[in-house]
Amino acid sequence: VQLVESGGGLVQPGGSLKLSCTASGFPFSMSYMSWARQAPGKGLEWVSRISTNGRVIDYADSVKGRFTISRDNVKNIVYLQMNDLKAEDTGVYYCAKGAAGGPERGQGTQVTVSS
Repeated sequence: VQLVESGGGLVQPGGSLKLSCTASGFPFSMSYMSWARQAPGKGLEWVSRISTNGRVIDYADSVKGRFTISRDNVKNIVYLQMNDLKAEDTGVYYCAKGAAGGPERGQGTQVTVSS
């Protein structure tokens, strides 16, 4: 299983970022995918999950209405569109094989929300 996240960076409060995760080494279209994050000094927090065909989607209450998960089963990519970012969204974002945010995760991409 290989998962490579990209798209993180520094953004001002209220801004947007779109994360991508390119997957390989397993049948991507047959696997739920998810995103999780870890804020500085805190534990891992599950953020969102998407079913194999994209029809079943769930979000943590902390991001509902601001984040959108999607997937491309041809390109083997899962996305996380993040809008109206807040300081508390700062952290390392991981994509994961499966619905629970792990344990098979990528190395993560840093998202920093600061003015």
